[in-house]
Amino acid sequence: MIEIHILASGSTGNAALFQFGSTSILIDAGISARRIANGLKAVGSDVRAIDAILLTHEHSDHIKGVEVLARRFQIPVYSRAKTWERLPFRDNIPGRCCCLLDDTMKIGPVDLECFRISHDAVDPVGFTFHYRQRKLAFATDVGSITKTVVDALSGADVAVLEANHDREMLAKGPYPGFLKQRISSGRGHLSNDHSARILAQIKMKPGLRVFLAHLSQQNNRPDIAEDTVARYLRKQGCDVGREIILHQTHPQQAVGCRVQSWLNQPRP
Repeated sequence: MIEIHILASGSTGNAALFQFGSTSILIDAGISARRIANGLKAVGSDVRAIDAILLTHEHSDHIKGVEVLARRFQIPVYSRAKTWERLPFRDNIPGRCCCLLDDTMKIGPVDLECFRISHDAVDPVGFTFHYRQRKLAFATDVGSITKTVVDALSGADVAVLEANHDREMLAKGPYPGFLKQRISSGRGHLSNDHSARILAQIKMKPGLRVFLAHLSQQNNRPDIAEDTVARYLRKQGCDVGREIILHQTHPQQAVGCRVQSWLNQPRP
């Protein structure tokens, strides 16, 4: 069975649990270790069952709980070499827990691939997972639509994709000009419109489930993100609700979304 639990998704902190049978992988730990432990318990898991923590990049909203989790529970943490150099707590983590994140690798029965993304971090990555003829993709903090990202999402059964901001809300919002420019730049974050354009370009497997993630609390809302993406895809002739199923995530909720056994059901 495959399960995905979005424990936190937004500008204030990010953590997602991917479960492949008995193998549990945590992507990012940008909230406190206590909140992660409580979130895991709420979805029927346990922090001691985590086999690996994968880091997308070094920004604080993705690493806040890493040090405590690694030290207290001896969980292996996988990160790119340049990212390790930027982690302020690197020397506080047991050496056996410090693991390099290769372009391709295996974690238990799961085949993992990293792909480059455009973001203002030293070596940011997204992930694709292959398990029992299923493909899952994870891409947040993506500044630009690239062929690499489109290819990574193509053919996936499930994708977690950034939909950080509504462009009008960002333009009219309270952020200072330099921050608005950073967010909307090619090394910033995807808008709802950008997310829709990526999904329109991929080779879509019927029944694709997409979690719209990493929403800004100031510059977006879950319903706006879903409506924007759905409207664009329908204009492209996509049967939203059948060909693609969109799921909201919520920045302030410890458990945003839960997916259980539907991946084991026959595809549409």
